[in-house]
Amino acid sequence: MGYDIPVWFQIVALAVLVLILAADLLIIFARPHIPSTREASLWVAFYVGLALVFALVLLLVTGSGDAAGEFVAGWLTEYSLSVDNLFVFVLLMGQFAVPRKYQQEVLMVGIIIALVLRGIFIMLGAVLIENLSWIFYVFGVFLVYTAWRQAFPGADDDHGAQKETGIVRFLRRFVDISDHYDGSKLRTTVGGRRIWTPMILVFVAIGFTDLVFAIDSIPAIFGITQSPFIVFTANLFALMGLRQLYFLLGGLLEQLRYLHYGIAFILAFIGVKLFFHALHQNELPFINNGEHVEWAPDISTMASLAVIVAAMSVATIASLVASRRERARADSEHAED
Repeated sequence: MGYDIPVWFQIVALAVLVLILAADLLIIFARPHIPSTREASLWVAFYVGLALVFALVLLLVTGSGDAAGEFVAGWLTEYSLSVDNLFVFVLLMGQFAVPRKYQQEVLMVGIIIALVLRGIFIMLGAVLIENLSWIFYVFGVFLVYTAWRQAFPGADDDHGAQKETGIVRFLRRFVDISDHYDGSKLRTTVGGRRIWTPMILVFVAIGFTDLVFAIDSIPAIFGITQSPFIVFTANLFALMGLRQLYFLLGGLLEQLRYLHYGIAFILAFIGVKLFFHALHQNELPFINNGEHVEWAPDISTMASLAVIVAAMSVATIASLVASRRERARADSEHAED
């Protein structure tokens, strides 16, 4: 890591970002509503613009293009994985029949849970990387396996949201839960007795989903940068604006049929990059007699950024083209009938 991020900048940046996130949260709880397409678009544009401004400020503060480049590559990687998260959120909202008016609050709570979990995993990952150089081998193999699972999930997987988790089944069995929602409340009164609302099941399901995605995403971004600050801020920016993106994309998510292939390619690419990085730092005695492997290619941040953008662009364009052709075919068949 050929740059230094001043501590004062890290503190100020995190404080400002937390304040923005808190303000966003207060707005939601003060006025629960279904955002219009225009409102959602403006918020998504705001958060995307904020991320690009942050990258520019990072460039000016560190005087290093590497820091800004690593942030942008990490942010795009986490953003693509977060979009994949939206598929699961859509399934969960339908599975638990969450009223659309309160879906913003559910999404925001899910985002906060995700930030907390990813913060914990980032700290653990930083400690492992600092003390165990061979952990990059583990991360690399894990990401390649995750990529395979992402590309070929199996007929019964469906992004893991069709079946309720064991925790949710446990709650249904041993905790009194009402049949109906009471706004966004977790507790309600039925027959003079205080019981939980189905909202508790939604939060538990989303929390478990966030845990699974954190396990997948943190090794991926550590393959781009080893700076815990950049790792966390990239995750933060990827999650900020995610709820607005949920409402903006709406039915478009179902049309992105090849998105998981693009994400799988990115994960596999970063997994291979991590493996090469591990070879460069190799200290395992049974590999090259414990010596560094000099012939392993060193993939630059700019090359990683290009691969990430290309993979997501190809997957998105291919999905939209396929959906358009399918609609045209359906319209043609309908006209013939």
